[in-house]
Amino acid sequence: MRTHILYTGGTLGMVPTPDGLAPGADLTGWLDQLLSGTELAGTFETLSFEHLIDSANATPADWRRIVDDLWAHREEADSFVVLHGTDTLAYTSAALSYALSNFGKPVVVTGAQYSLGVVGTDAAPNVTGALRAVTSGRLRSVAVFFGHKLLRGNRVTKLSSWAYNGFDSPAVPQLARTGAPWQWVENDSTGCGWLDPKPYRRHDVLVVDLSPGISAARLRAVLDPLPEAVILRAFGVGNIPSDEPGLVDAILDVISAGTPVVVASQCMQADVLLGRYQSSHALTEGGAISAHDMTLEALYAKLVFLLSQGLRGKELGRWVETDIAGEISM
Repeated sequence: MRTHILYTGGTLGMVPTPDGLAPGADLTGWLDQLLSGTELAGTFETLSFEHLIDSANATPADWRRIVDDLWAHREEADSFVVLHGTDTLAYTSAALSYALSNFGKPVVVTGAQYSLGVVGTDAAPNVTGALRAVTSGRLRSVAVFFGHKLLRGNRVTKLSSWAYNGFDSPAVPQLARTGAPWQWVENDSTGCGWLDPKPYRRHDVLVVDLSPGISAARLRAVLDPLPEAVILRAFGVGNIPSDEPGLVDAILDVISAGTPVVVASQCMQADVLLGRYQSSHALTEGGAISAHDMTLEALYAKLVFLLSQGLRGKELGRWVETDIAGEISM
């Protein structure tokens, strides 16, 4: 079995510079030494972005570069590992899940909290775990391996900037956990898929967190000029401060102007149920869209994906609430 490893940048392969950590480690040499004498020795090839990035600088253009690379090498390898910085890893893994829903080969995204040259780094267990996962024969979609856990690629969120167990999937069980042998929890679900997706492009999707005491004037100012889509992170199961004068009208005016508003929850575990409480009833009547139990990262990437496909209006809203790649519980 042949594995293609793509290094995009991030802490895993960074080295000290006068300006702080920056990508530049000899990743291929490190992997050769790490896997020497194992069953995986000589079964992989590595490729790096010509311009390595700190993942804080990642954009949909970088999602497109990764997708293009994987498709370009699809016939040359049986499985794929993407090495990525942790800051936006969950956004990228979600984005890959939509664009590669019909890829037909396993893809695992991983990274590290410490660079590979640091004593005690988590780079080695994360990379070897990712390689074990993609060569297991049990994975058929995009996943994330981190902190001894294999997680669905569009269900993960970053929980910690320092802990080795930095990622988790709060709404669904993990796919597997390392051990002797590995403990596989369940098969990954794939959704309906998307045939021949158009490439990612940058789109104006605004994320707004509500807070106690936010005024209608402040919300209107944030929404002017109108973006292409709005993710409104509300309380609980989608509740908003509906007694705040003018706040509901500010949201409904956005929807009336043709900009979709998707209501998500600020909770790590939640299923948005618009209309369950009176405080969200007006949003239901006004045409707001429920994020259900999607993570922020999966929802953001999904909106960019759908906008990149040319969808707008009610058609876009219908697809937001449709399971494309296992990102939403139906």
